[in-house]
Amino acid sequence: MFHTVLIANRGEIACRVIRTLKRLGVRSVAVYSEADRHSRHVLDADTAICIGPPPAKQSYLNADAVLAAARQSGAQAVHPGYGFLSENTRFAEAAEAAGIAFVGPTSAQISQFGLKHTARALAKAAGVPLLPGSELLADLAEAEREAARIGYPVMLKSSAGGGGIGMSLCRSVEELRSAYETVKRLSQNNFGDASVYLERFVERARHIEVQLFGDGRGEVIALGERDCSAQRRNQKVIEETPAPNLEPGLRRALHEAAVVLGKTVGYRSAGTVEFVFDAERREFYFLEVNTRLQVEHGVTELVMGVDLVEWMLRTAAGEPPDLSKFAGISPKGHAIQVRVYAEDPARDFKPSSGLLTQVELPDVRVDTWIERGTEVSAFYDPLLAKLMVHGDSREQALSILRAAIAETRIGGIETNLAYLAQLARDPVFVAGETTTAHLKSVAFATPSIEVVTPGTFSIVVEHPGRLGYWDVGIPPSGPMDPLALRLANRVVGNTEGAPGLELTMSGPTLRFAEDAVIALGGADMGASLDGAKIGRFEPISVKAGQTLQLGKSVDAGARAYLALRGGLAVPAYLGSRTTFTLGGFGGHGGRVLRRGDILHIGSDALKDEPAPLASALWPQLTQSWQLGVLYGPHGAPDFFSPRDVEMLFSSDWEVHYNSNRTGVRLVGPKPEWARPDGGEAGLHPSNIHDVAYAIGSIDFTGDMPILLGPDGPSLGGFVCPGVIATAELWKMGQLRPGDKVRLVPLSAEQATALEVAQNELIEQRGADAPAAALITVTPTGAIAGELPEAPERVKVVYRRAGDRYLLVEYGPLVLDLRLRFRVHALMTWLKQSKLPGIVDLTPGVRSLQIHFDPHVLSSKLLLSALEGAERELASIDDIEVPTRTVHLPLSWDDPQTQLAIAKYTSGVRPDAPWCPSNIEFIRRINGLSSIDDVYKTVFGASYLVLGLGDVYLGAPVATPVDPRHRLVTTKYNPARTWTPENAVGIGGAYMCIYGMEGPGGYQFVGRTLQVYNRFRSTSRFLQGTPWLLRFFDQIRFYPVSAEELLEQREAFPYGKFEIKIDEGTFKLRDYERFLSDNQASISGFKTQQQAAFEAERQRWIENGQLSFSSEARGGVGAQADAAALPPGAEAVESHVPGSVWKLEVKPGQAVKRGQTLLVVESMKMEITVEAPSDGVVTELLVAEGHSVAPGQRVAVLKSEVAS
Repeated sequence: MFHTVLIANRGEIACRVIRTLKRLGVRSVAVYSEADRHSRHVLDADTAICIGPPPAKQSYLNADAVLAAARQSGAQAVHPGYGFLSENTRFAEAAEAAGIAFVGPTSAQISQFGLKHTARALAKAAGVPLLPGSELLADLAEAEREAARIGYPVMLKSSAGGGGIGMSLCRSVEELRSAYETVKRLSQNNFGDASVYLERFVERARHIEVQLFGDGRGEVIALGERDCSAQRRNQKVIEETPAPNLEPGLRRALHEAAVVLGKTVGYRSAGTVEFVFDAERREFYFLEVNTRLQVEHGVTELVMGVDLVEWMLRTAAGEPPDLSKFAGISPKGHAIQVRVYAEDPARDFKPSSGLLTQVELPDVRVDTWIERGTEVSAFYDPLLAKLMVHGDSREQALSILRAAIAETRIGGIETNLAYLAQLARDPVFVAGETTTAHLKSVAFATPSIEVVTPGTFSIVVEHPGRLGYWDVGIPPSGPMDPLALRLANRVVGNTEGAPGLELTMSGPTLRFAEDAVIALGGADMGASLDGAKIGRFEPISVKAGQTLQLGKSVDAGARAYLALRGGLAVPAYLGSRTTFTLGGFGGHGGRVLRRGDILHIGSDALKDEPAPLASALWPQLTQSWQLGVLYGPHGAPDFFSPRDVEMLFSSDWEVHYNSNRTGVRLVGPKPEWARPDGGEAGLHPSNIHDVAYAIGSIDFTGDMPILLGPDGPSLGGFVCPGVIATAELWKMGQLRPGDKVRLVPLSAEQATALEVAQNELIEQRGADAPAAALITVTPTGAIAGELPEAPERVKVVYRRAGDRYLLVEYGPLVLDLRLRFRVHALMTWLKQSKLPGIVDLTPGVRSLQIHFDPHVLSSKLLLSALEGAERELASIDDIEVPTRTVHLPLSWDDPQTQLAIAKYTSGVRPDAPWCPSNIEFIRRINGLSSIDDVYKTVFGASYLVLGLGDVYLGAPVATPVDPRHRLVTTKYNPARTWTPENAVGIGGAYMCIYGMEGPGGYQFVGRTLQVYNRFRSTSRFLQGTPWLLRFFDQIRFYPVSAEELLEQREAFPYGKFEIKIDEGTFKLRDYERFLSDNQASISGFKTQQQAAFEAERQRWIENGQLSFSSEARGGVGAQADAAALPPGAEAVESHVPGSVWKLEVKPGQAVKRGQTLLVVESMKMEITVEAPSDGVVTELLVAEGHSVAPGQRVAVLKSEVAS
């Protein structure tokens, strides 16, 4: 047997061959194109070599590249699989000439049978029945003459083809003329041979093939036959063995004819003799020989108990199996295979490509190359998987098949699974009477919606979202306006939590494939159905083929919601179907909708019959809002002054343009603050040691408050003086740029009453009256309770954070690891107590946030339980926890972090003292003598992970174990709107690795590997826990170049790059001894650091940089006179508010219609402003960094016609 074999193929057949090679202990070598670099066969093989760019002609059909890879890898043999080079005579000859065994027939046999005209001649000589046909055709004229002789209909076929490629049914001379050049071109492109011929077409034909195997020494046997009649466009869909409804004599004759034909050439290896079986005449005719392993070989293996790949390998190695032992073997039971394709059967089998967000396969034999996270390319065959079942009888096999298809789940792209499920119950197929033309008559439709145009930002959401993962930075990502979606769902008779669509600012155009019932809620977007206007909060019947169109939000409100009776059928991710676009998971493909997407309507969300909602009960939208909030957790006098609190609730705040689902920024007066800075947590008084946030928190990131949305971060280092009441959260989703907001303080009792009334409205769809108006109360009660310091315990403060969260804080406002261990002790106690009503627990540096359901667990009972816990918890002096030292590469001052700084200075704050170099700022504020000192400190530190999810998705908030490594910085004020994934930054005394792209405020030092793996499981990212790090891990960085990091980042999520992790134990008593032993040195470092910190703050004061004004920097276009345009000129306007991020053209430049003129950063998205027509840019009225308003003129274009 060979020691190394190269597989000259891709996809499921490459994986199939590798499986046998592994079982035999043979080293496998995969080849791959650039598009397949992360494909399963590449990951499974022992060695993988890239052979070219994605097009097959430049990679998998490049025989020279394949053979070069074989020589490079030391392969003794090459297995071609099927398709590509598997039946290429020149490739087989070249391999043998290079001393590399070709695992298949001889090159002469491939040539004899591969060209169908010579195969027919061999069949004729062997006495095998032939269909009337032609020799090779010289030109179209000869084709027309031969077709007239044979008689229509005829099949025009490629002589070198296979797999249904390169053939066309022609029923008339006109169809023959139309198809002739197409078939020749397909033949040339796919097989390198443009030869074609004609054959009579049998109307009621079945496609039956016989599996041959020859030892190359004269012995050839038949291993049964397969029925492959279920075909679509000559591409097989279902195959089975034995062929149903075939008389024993016919079956025997088929086998004998195939064996005789194989013996005439002394056939070697696996091959298939294909026959056309005339179901009316009960006669069979020779069709062709496939001199390779067939796609459907697996069903033969199941009933015969053999491994054909192993036989092929052993035969090529000169060790063929003893075929005499298998001659005349009878099949055991019945096997059926269905092919799962990436195609949309409801839309004429349109190919589908994209990211697979769900892959669940049944417990049957499945030959596949896909898994969750696979990117399906448009370059290759659409075959995703083959499901194979085996039963004692055909009836049992069919039953198993139906169950297997039902258990299969593939999400993210369209597949033919529903079509296969229908075929498995099709009466003709069940009866075993399928002909090759039958599938043309099978009508197929599915309850689905086609996205004609996607709208600005349209996503799938469900209420309440993805709960239970807040402690690792995975947000709930529910609807921004939960009330509108819940009400719309109830209008169509769904449960309130059914998935629907959230549509921001402007809506999509959707075409319905089947009848449906829908309802709209939220903002009015001028919806129409086939041009007829429709209203909100009423059930609307949609007929198959109708089109729903939504425009821009009218007057007030930012988001509309579309509910569909039955909900939307999308895969769940970590228990929820809602979309988290920043994380790239949930919903439809983990992203916003795109043109051409297909959404499927579900059936498992039904509750009762549809019913409208009285207009008097509709949520009222406005441009001047009152937003009910609960005061706390951070108030006066600890963090804010009493005047700040008064200002907070008496000001009319304006919604900033840079707002979205992560948070809504508010523009207004600045606090005077109750303290000069954040101490160890940062230079700005808004900075605190990292703490968990509640959804709806009023988060002061510097001087600017942000209302944290359902996509907001779980941890952060900023104070929050209030949290939106649960019943009021819906209003946050309807705030649009320029709206005014008055924050109204509520009591806990008011908040509860509002929610009870709201829930009643949603459930009944017809409460007697709308919910009560907001009644202002004096903002008190930020602190719900306190426990004084005691001998065995530090002071405990219980801070209210809205009506569903309680924040437990330990000790003084300092970084003390002892406090974090106390948090850990309480968190462990709560988990063990299994207190009903707790949703999740999220630790901070010196705090624990408890998310609870007040309808199950009241805040009073929770507070009582927590006070009891403190009495029960013993001293933590001897506490110890598991710790892992995780060694990660770091690209110092990475180009991506430099880009983020450039964006910030251009679009957010040009005078920030930490720009243009964050590292220089870190040096200065810590009193270090050089940037090299910063470098040595970062790479010398061991960072202890205190929290996860600081900026999403398992991102660590960590601090150096040695206080002398704790570089202290302030955070960006205001925060960045964009941060590259896995950037490494320092904020306060903490290091963070950003889990994903998004906003941020930590000062950059570089970039590292991924800490979260969305879809794939590896040795470092286990199934169900896609985050890398754990609490109390220690992170150690080592330097790599930016180029090296890119290569490592490419490989790490696929398990192709390994990191070192050392297991250990962290003991608090040992650590405190270390601090004591090094107290003098630590104190000296802190004194130096504090002096530099104060000097930096004084410098800010002197330079006027201590606070930042967010007033817009407008361009001249803001005041431009629309009437002042010269003749033939056309104004170009921004259709969104935002900040100009990038100018793509210059004055005087000629542009084409649709060409990007500039990019506006709006609602944390980059929106292009395009040329409305061909012309020349005569003026640019804005500059990079300028703010623009909707409808503001940004450029002037002179059209080509006018010039």
